Amino acid sequence: MYSASFIYEAKGFDDEYHRLDQLIEEVAQSLPGFLGAEVWRSPDGKKNNAIYYWADLDTLKAFSAHPRHMEAKRQYARWYAGFHIVISEVIRSYGDAAFGHITPDERSR
Repeated sequence: MYSASFIYEAKGFDDEYHRLDQLIEEVAQSLPGFLGAEVWRSPDGKKNNAIYYWADLDTLKAFSAHPRHMEAKRQYARWYAGFHIVISEVIRSYGDAAFGHITPDERSR
């Protein structure tokens, strides 16, 4: 399992951003290796982190290279003051089982 964290500072969003964001979400959900996503915001509200989870690296790469995603990438400077992407392999996941999560809880296996 892999995660792709898209960490960014927003400048402002317009109708075109929202249109592309919806299309990109639909693309992600249509791929068989897409497991889910979650979004976090820093305490000061300046940075956001959209984390997408993938069953395999090939699906993550297919998402990254999809034409609709590429269209949004070309225009990123319109909406973001900056960004950073972290691709990670999930090697372990666990918790107290008080709530579910996209990643498997190794203690429940």
